[in-house]
Amino acid sequence: MAPKTWSTGRKAAVLAAACALAAGGGVFAAAGPLAHPSFASEAGSPERSTQGLAFPVVAPLKLAAAPADAAVQVNPAATVTLKVGNGRIERAALTSDSGDAVDGKLSADGSSWAATGPLQFNTRYTYSYSVVDGAGRSTDATRSFTTVSTANEADAAIYPLDGMKVGVAQPLQLTFSEPVLNRAAVEKAIKVSSTSGQAGDFHWYSNTMVRYRPQNFWAANSTVTMDIKLFGVDLGKGQIGNFNKKVTVHIGDKKVAIADAKAHTFTASVNGRQVGSWPATLGDTRFPSARGYLVLMEQYRVEHMDASTIGLKPGDPAYYGQLDVNYATRLTTSGEFIHQATESAMPYIGKVNLSHGCIGLGPAGAKWVFDNMTTGDVVQVVNTGGDYAANDDGYGDWNIPWVKYAN
Repeated sequence: MAPKTWSTGRKAAVLAAACALAAGGGVFAAAGPLAHPSFASEAGSPERSTQGLAFPVVAPLKLAAAPADAAVQVNPAATVTLKVGNGRIERAALTSDSGDAVDGKLSADGSSWAATGPLQFNTRYTYSYSVVDGAGRSTDATRSFTTVSTANEADAAIYPLDGMKVGVAQPLQLTFSEPVLNRAAVEKAIKVSSTSGQAGDFHWYSNTMVRYRPQNFWAANSTVTMDIKLFGVDLGKGQIGNFNKKVTVHIGDKKVAIADAKAHTFTASVNGRQVGSWPATLGDTRFPSARGYLVLMEQYRVEHMDASTIGLKPGDPAYYGQLDVNYATRLTTSGEFIHQATESAMPYIGKVNLSHGCIGLGPAGAKWVFDNMTTGDVVQVVNTGGDYAANDDGYGDWNIPWVKYAN
């Protein structure tokens, strides 16, 4: 049987039908290659119109680290931190150039890490870490920084010393190794409390020395605590405090003496009860004793005195050369003492003022002061022609009216 053949007319009919279908939206394009209407273009692909279905899109890691890489003069009180967004921290470590590791803590969700151990001054630190993004890809990195140099490290000496027992008139004193410009920051870093509940205030004598006292003498037999947190405190001009310390000071009985330049007497009381009165000689008209409150500073069984230290020279009627005195208790830095009068002055005690500003007593009175009074106890000098000693010449804090003390 012969194979079927298309007639020219039938071919024409079929082609016409195909053209008609195409014109009506059929399966084939009218005059082009085969095409699937669902994939007419890449942009129209339903698989790729939804992010992450065929080709996952991972949000980039967000990383914040402090201090900044290669930072210098970093405050050792600053916290070293690492924070990650769109990922997690796998590992973090902080180490000094000398190999000392600094403790740190990773958050439960792995989004942050922070150093918990202290940093040192003048030290280079390196912190390395590994972070993982949402696709599980890990990235390792290392950063470094250097803390405040030794030249910008500020220290302070504290008095009284921790555990010391002092009298009721003893101010608290800090002497700084560097000038303090940010006084308010320093005062905020020093918390003073007392078992008596007494409040006090600071008085700055210079940019390197500050004292603290209450409005009235410390309560007898109380305890005063200084909680000093100066580590990392900016004193100004980049000078950074380098220590924290708690100091406890014990206050003894209230021991107060009155030296009367007119009556030529020295009268002492303990906790408000008079315990003794002795004849005295105070400064003469050329060298009158300083008036007001003088706080006992230190004591010497024998103290060497030199007339040249107060400007006296041989030939001056007041010149006494050099001599040693017994039972000496210092009242001022410049050289006023309570001490046993010299043999030449002994006939005049209780009668005439003839010292060079010191309070001269007989052997019994001088020894009682030496044996029974101590640092922080107080002598009030009255009826003298002398002016007040400079407030920082010893502890002249109690000669400053309370309303003017805080500055």
